[in-house]
Amino acid sequence: MEVVAIIMAGGVGSRFWPRSRQVEPKQLLTLFTDRSMIQNTVDRLNPLVKNENIYVVTNKLQKDKIVEQLNDLPEENIIVEPFGKNTAACIGLASILIEEKYDNAITIILPADHLINDKEKFISTLNKAVSYAEKTDALVTIGIHPTRPDTGYGYIQIDESNDDDNELHKVIRFAEKPNLATAERFLESGDFFWNSGMFIWKASVILEEIKEYMPDLSFGLKEIQESIGKDDFETTLINVYGQLRSTSVDYGIMENSKNVYLIKGKFDWSDVGSWDAVYHILEKDTNDNVEKGAVYLENSERTYVHSDKKFTAVIGAKDLIVINTDDATLVCHRDYAQDVKLVVDYLKMNKKDELL
Repeated sequence: MEVVAIIMAGGVGSRFWPRSRQVEPKQLLTLFTDRSMIQNTVDRLNPLVKNENIYVVTNKLQKDKIVEQLNDLPEENIIVEPFGKNTAACIGLASILIEEKYDNAITIILPADHLINDKEKFISTLNKAVSYAEKTDALVTIGIHPTRPDTGYGYIQIDESNDDDNELHKVIRFAEKPNLATAERFLESGDFFWNSGMFIWKASVILEEIKEYMPDLSFGLKEIQESIGKDDFETTLINVYGQLRSTSVDYGIMENSKNVYLIKGKFDWSDVGSWDAVYHILEKDTNDNVEKGAVYLENSERTYVHSDKKFTAVIGAKDLIVINTDDATLVCHRDYAQDVKLVVDYLKMNKKDELL
């Protein structure tokens, strides 16, 4: 049974404006190493998944940059969605294309923009998940043990009593991003884990689950599948995809299925959801500041300054994020890092496309 990876890479990374843009969003940036986040995602899969078995789902604007960065992958493995329709459609489209190519495949679904250290532990976890998915028709997800009552993550509650190896657990329920009080209760209970957005299952199994719980999507995928290899494939894909509802795989499938299991991911993980998350990860000076690029920082504390090319001087700042690019500057208190996406909304509403 072939092991195939599907990397979801169509996001715009609006919380990482002004560095993240439509053509070169968060997953294509070098935030922590000299490799971009998507390059690191692919690198982590070796040696579990062969390059020819790694697929990336993205959009037309980002395709060229992805092909350029992932030149070890066959270009035909870059799947282009005509419209962004959330993760259920993304996974469904990739699954029918993979099912056409492979007789039987286990698919590992990964976001393109997560930071994962401890590659050996990550691969070990994936191996266990793949083994279980191969022997059963389970939908396996990876949960991360919460270290703080974080309100930026979804949570998954598990049954601690019914596992054989103390690592794989039946999922009781998925919980949306909570408020602080609820997140604190989740942390105290000990049976809630962060939802990592990583999934492992047979391609055939997820398509059956989509058929049961999302029949409209299943019908559209079947129409697309019937046109694979034909002259009208692109036209059919555009027409059908345009009519699909935008639904996450969590909401459409995982919250409804009775066949979901969680394996504990015992590795360092972050979905790097904001500039403040980047600040927390990067190495700091004696005043807890982070400087990247041509930066002068004086009498400042707990501040992150990034300047691509221009010289940027910051004096007397506390708890700020300053991101300076050729055509835009962001100054934001770290507590409001999640609100950077509002700037992108503003630019869209005012048709300032050159800044998007």
